[in-house]
Amino acid sequence: MELQGLHGQVVDRIGLSLAADEIRAGEVLRLEDVQERYGVSRTVAREAVRVLESKRAVTSRPRVGITVRPMTEWNLYDPQVIRWRLASPGREIQLRELAELRAAVEPAAAALAAASTDAQARDALSAHAQAMASAAHAGDSAGFVDADAAFHRALLKASGNGMFAQLAEVTQELLVARRELSLMPHDIDMAAVRRHQEVAEAVAAGRSAEAAQAATAIVDAAHSEVENLLASGSCGYGA
Repeated sequence: MELQGLHGQVVDRIGLSLAADEIRAGEVLRLEDVQERYGVSRTVAREAVRVLESKRAVTSRPRVGITVRPMTEWNLYDPQVIRWRLASPGREIQLRELAELRAAVEPAAAALAAASTDAQARDALSAHAQAMASAAHAGDSAGFVDADAAFHRALLKASGNGMFAQLAEVTQELLVARRELSLMPHDIDMAAVRRHQEVAEAVAAGRSAEAAQAATAIVDAAHSEVENLLASGSCGYGA
C-alpha cells in the first residue's frame, strides 16, 4: 500500500478515536505508541501526526510527546474533522452547531447574492434548483443530495464573500452526512424543492429581503427535520 494511503488511514483512525473521546484531551502519546497501536513504520506515524497537527487536533513537542488538544481548539471547519464528529457519539452537538452556522450565514449569503450583478452565478442557482426538482421527481435521493449540495455551494459563492464561499465544504459535509446517517425523510420532500426554487427566483429578481427569508425557511426546515429524527431515535450512534 502506498504511503499516502496508509498514513491517511492512520489519521482517520486516530481522528475518529479523538472525536469519540476514546483518546482524551490532555493525553500524551509517544510516536512509538502510534507505531505500535496502528502497526505502522515511524515514517508513517510521523506523517500522520503532522497531518493531525495541521488540523490542530494535537501538538507535538520534543521530549514531551504528542499532546491531544481540547476539541474547542481543533480546526472545526475542516471537512474531515466534521466527518469524525458526525461519526461519534457526540454527533448531535455537531449537527446542531452546523445547523446554527447555516442559519447565521446562508440568509445573509442569499441577500448578498440577490444584490450581486453576477448573472452567471444566478443562472447556476436556478440550474441546481432545477436539478433538485428533476432528481426529486425521479426518486433519485443520491442525485437530489448532490444537486442540493451544489445549490448551497453556488449560493455561498454567489454572495461574493470569499469567507462565505469557503464554508461550502462545511455545508456539503452536513448534507452528505444527513443522507449517510439516515437523517433525511424517507421520501424526498417536494416542499424542500420549492423552497430552493424560491431562493433562486428571489436572487434572480434581485430581491434581497425575499431571498434571505426563503433561505431562512430552508435552514429552519432542515434543522427541524434533523431534530425530529433525532428525537424519534431513528438514528443512533453507529447507524
